[in-house]
Amino acid sequence: MSLAVVEPEKYAAQLAEKVSLTREEFQAFDIPELEIFRSRPEHYRMRAEFRIWHEGEHSFYRMFDSETKQPFSIDQFPAGSERINQLMMPLMRDIEQHEILRKRLFQMEFLTTQTGEALISMLYHKQLNDVWKVAAEKLQTTHNIRIIGRARKQKVVLDRDYVVESLKVLGKTYQYTQVENSFTQPNAGVNEHMLGWASRVCDGIKGDLLELYCGNGNFTCVLANHFDKVLATEISKTSVNSAHNNFKLNNIQNVQIARLSSEEFTQAMNRERLFRRLQDIDLDSYQVSTIFVDPPRAGLDAGTETLVQNFDNIVYISCNPETLKQNLEKITETHTVQRIALFDQFPYTHHREMGVFLTRK
Repeated sequence: MSLAVVEPEKYAAQLAEKVSLTREEFQAFDIPELEIFRSRPEHYRMRAEFRIWHEGEHSFYRMFDSETKQPFSIDQFPAGSERINQLMMPLMRDIEQHEILRKRLFQMEFLTTQTGEALISMLYHKQLNDVWKVAAEKLQTTHNIRIIGRARKQKVVLDRDYVVESLKVLGKTYQYTQVENSFTQPNAGVNEHMLGWASRVCDGIKGDLLELYCGNGNFTCVLANHFDKVLATEISKTSVNSAHNNFKLNNIQNVQIARLSSEEFTQAMNRERLFRRLQDIDLDSYQVSTIFVDPPRAGLDAGTETLVQNFDNIVYISCNPETLKQNLEKITETHTVQRIALFDQFPYTHHREMGVFLTRK
């Protein structure tokens, strides 16, 4: 993992650069005023991973310089949550005292929540035995954390393999199971901003919602309250299971998930292919007025671009402005940008997260 240089005194200036660049890049789409959502200037990442380096009797967390790619040791991680920083050195000091925990440990991954939960994955170049388990259980109790041990073809879960995050969105609290080794939004504060923005743009819209790439139901749980029914798609089994758990946690009862990729779902909607995974879902029963998409960095494929143009309202969350621009060139042939937002999910980097709300011309 590369280290972004965290300089709170420079945060406003780096955000201003992103704002200026975004306005310039998207002005051709006749955009309204850009809505800007700031991050905390430090302690904003809820997860982190570190390589582990051993030298003599001591062990160190290591990261890599983003420019030179050279490794260097750290004892604090300013971008990481307060909980990550509280745990880093006390954990390492205890690991150094137990050879069974230290030997052939090559990586540690931290997953934390805004309420202080912490799940630590310890990755080894050796198989883990009962002696390791006893030592790890003591470490877990001492630091009030949860630990998972990983080695080749081995996963040892001492308690559970997830944390439960609480997110506050427009005055309401939502709970989410966030599973180890699966995607979750890294910046919880900015995630709350994104959820609030998406909720506001959907307020007052009637009908049903179609959501592509729903993941663990991060947006689904919030948006389901605005629509009669929601049909969501997600290809990852782990994310689908997590989403179902999150629907139960938040008492969401109007969502069905189809375990399909966006390309497969487009084929199903166009009646080009039949899928057994859709046999319990009646596509014709949905009166979809709005489609929500949160694609990977590659953006929407050509077929999905055409699919989204079939709906009155489009909400597009993007982690890649370049592919967002490419998709908008097609989508704005039929739709108009009504709202556009910049979410500073990754401060001190060139990355930008964006949201666009479009309606049919």
